[in-house]
Amino acid sequence: MLHPLVDALILGVVEGLTEFLPVSSTGHLIIVSDLLGGTGEKGKVFDVVIQLGAILAVCWEFRVRIGRAFGGLATDRVQQRFALNLLVAFLPAALLGLAFERQIKQHLFAPLTVAVALIVGGLVIFAVERWYSRRPAPRVTSMYDMTWLDALKVGIAQCFALIPGTSRSGATIMGGMLFGLSRNVATEFSFFLAIPVMFAATGYEMVKNRALFSADDLAMIGVGFVVSFLAALVAVKGLIRYVAHNDFRAFGWYRIALGIMTLAYWGQVGF
Repeated sequence: MLHPLVDALILGVVEGLTEFLPVSSTGHLIIVSDLLGGTGEKGKVFDVVIQLGAILAVCWEFRVRIGRAFGGLATDRVQQRFALNLLVAFLPAALLGLAFERQIKQHLFAPLTVAVALIVGGLVIFAVERWYSRRPAPRVTSMYDMTWLDALKVGIAQCFALIPGTSRSGATIMGGMLFGLSRNVATEFSFFLAIPVMFAATGYEMVKNRALFSADDLAMIGVGFVVSFLAALVAVKGLIRYVAHNDFRAFGWYRIALGIMTLAYWGQVGF
């Protein structure tokens, strides 16, 4: 391991840059943490906690729209339906994650799992993009036109992200595109869905594992949190601009290349 604050800085950058891209932030954190020697339960919880910085970046970027949505919950039926859709999409992965949390952490938080999931996810991106380019115009071109069934389908797709290396944003965006959402709508809904998902996951891990941390860890957590926020802000702005003019195939190539390199490296040092 390097100095704890340097490790926190590196992991914060990795988390922030990858959280909202379809490349799996959890997979990247597992790989980088393993390289830094920061494996173990405390390292896993730290990786989850610094996600809070990334999600706050999304809250800041969409602060006006979030304020409008919450401000209209009492009277605006459109905003009420949107909030209900977020809840519907949130529940499948939340319930499945709670039910199988121990098994997932014990058996799937490993570089081999991440490598395979990265490669498979890259191939899925190519398949979805090929299908999307040949289909008629998307059925849903605004998040506010989504039905609860659309939201449920995206929520089911998000369940695949419980496998490290799959990517929460990748699963929801690709799933959304498959189920009739435009590329922009699928990406934006993925951003908004991340808010309850990541707040819930971070809060749960902090409460459950609070005994693992002490006052000495506050500086490390603070560095990871701030750096994650700043890096995620850059990533979110960049992805919004990117999807306006490009597809996701570049991320598919990146995933496959990283998965192959991970297999090659850990195949030599031993999984």
